[in-house]
Amino acid sequence: MKKIIFLALTAIALALAQNAVPVDKMIDDGRFQAAYAEGIKQGGAKALALAAKAASFYAVYEAKDLEKGSWFDKAEDAAKKAIQADKDYAEGYFELARAHGRLAQYRGILESLSLATSVRENLEKTLALNDKHAGAHVALALWNIELNSKGVGWLYGANNGRVVPLFEEAIKLEPQVIIHRVEYATALERLGKKDEARKQLEAALAIAPKTAADRYDQERARKQLAGLK
Repeated sequence: MKKIIFLALTAIALALAQNAVPVDKMIDDGRFQAAYAEGIKQGGAKALALAAKAASFYAVYEAKDLEKGSWFDKAEDAAKKAIQADKDYAEGYFELARAHGRLAQYRGILESLSLATSVRENLEKTLALNDKHAGAHVALALWNIELNSKGVGWLYGANNGRVVPLFEEAIKLEPQVIIHRVEYATALERLGKKDEARKQLEAALAIAPKTAADRYDQERARKQLAGLK
């Protein structure tokens, strides 16, 4: 009897596992809060990094202004746990860099400066583990231009000369990722290259969206393009 019960429970568990929606699919569908909760529940480096990604996406795309900071805090915590689970998993460092980059907007000036160092170090660690990580190339480009725009780039070795090459490498690696082109356009506009920015926005809008984030990013591209005309 015990063997029958065990086999039945095993079958139920397997059925539930097969029917479970993967965390990355939940993120693609725009179920960011649910994806965060599921990633935390599953644990492990991959699931925790996805939880961090989901928290950051919710903060960026859907959260109200007053709750954004707390969701980036959640992203930071999940990313740190992902790194603890596997110190050789590149996505953990990338998600920590993403969270810290955003948290710098919500914390005091001294802590923000400390976070700037953390962003660079975690992006460099990401690329050391995976030199073809397009998102890390984009984030590092943004790090350079952001610090220089605030007049403190010289303190950290930020260089606007690295911005375009980093974006070009990211787009070479992932030419069909919409957000890369939208961020590139934003950077180009800040560098005074409006015609080139327009081309990147048009390219972003020509790509068929595959995820909820893609649709949000294309809406941003439409608004930016309208502002350039």
